[in-house]
Amino acid sequence: MKKIAILGVSGSIGRQALDVCAWPSEQPGDEYQICAMTAYRDWRFLAEAARRWQPQTVAIGDEAFYPELKAALSGLPVEVLAGAEGVQDAAADNDAQLVLAAISGMACLQPLLAAISAGKKIALANKEALVAAGELVTGLAARHQTELMPVDSEHSAIWQCLRGEDRASVSRLILTASGGPFRGLSAAELEQVTPAAALRHPNWQMGAKITIDSATMVNKGLEIIEAHWLFDMPYQQIEVLIHPESIIHSLVVFGDGSQKALLSCPDMRQPIAYALNERRRLPAPLPELDLAAKGSLTFSHPDTARFPALAVIRSAGEMGGTAPAYLNGANEFLVQAFLAEKISFTAISAILERLLAGYNNQEASELAAVCQADSQGRRDAERIAGGLF
Repeated sequence: MKKIAILGVSGSIGRQALDVCAWPSEQPGDEYQICAMTAYRDWRFLAEAARRWQPQTVAIGDEAFYPELKAALSGLPVEVLAGAEGVQDAAADNDAQLVLAAISGMACLQPLLAAISAGKKIALANKEALVAAGELVTGLAARHQTELMPVDSEHSAIWQCLRGEDRASVSRLILTASGGPFRGLSAAELEQVTPAAALRHPNWQMGAKITIDSATMVNKGLEIIEAHWLFDMPYQQIEVLIHPESIIHSLVVFGDGSQKALLSCPDMRQPIAYALNERRRLPAPLPELDLAAKGSLTFSHPDTARFPALAVIRSAGEMGGTAPAYLNGANEFLVQAFLAEKISFTAISAILERLLAGYNNQEASELAAVCQADSQGRRDAERIAGGLF
């Protein structure tokens, strides 16, 4: 039986992970034992999931909801924790062999580091922690001999395509991108994009933040940085290809000119299951891809004139140091400002570009420097965006 912990169980990835854990019998506990669960505010979903799965530990990130969660789980043999320290304890102090890190944003960083330090294997569904602190995360994982198993569909595809291959034979990595819901819009039309429209991704069901990042193509820039750290690949050997159908999830190009791709229907449960089962392909009730029904697959190069954030985020990755953490923090603030209708859709990219141009980069070898850069990015983004309110 696989013993796992799910950090961020109430989010999109966390909920789909519970679906995976219910396979194949739909009865909890047959294949997986969930030892710990965390959520930030959704104490009702956390309580419901805890009653079903009976973990050793649950933690609610927002301490204001601790009384409700504690009362909802009264009488059950479940330890209830709260706050940032509680989430970190839930990540590390349990019998889980593997931790699914699915907390959104930089809030995942310290629980992730705690889990790695405890020697847990990591199924990594959060990209911001690796983007902002790639050197720290990968260095700590190496010291503790802990594997980082990617859950992002693009990185999982690369991970699967690299299996059994000589890494020295790899020429390039190609991350595919749907292009989001606005790939056909003009620059003038992009100025008028609303949050409601940006949240309607054509292919994937995801959380609000990652959906907006997909629309701006910030997400693909973050994935370039993530791929750099996950696969120890130089930035000049990582490319992006627009593929609207989201059937080919990424490709690996080899020195002999051949390319290897992973194809499947756009369903996040496939990469989740592959990581949770540590590369074992177990039977799953997922839709089978019908290529004849699809008819054709299309590809194009990204348009960085209309979607400049892709190039801006890549530049931050190439700069290294705390620049990625700085822009990541700024972007998290700007996404929330856009969702609150305080700034325009195109302002996100424009402000990120302006911030990076004026940033005084620092080394990122210490956690304090990463956190400081993240906070500074949020403050600087708020200052510039405030002039647009």
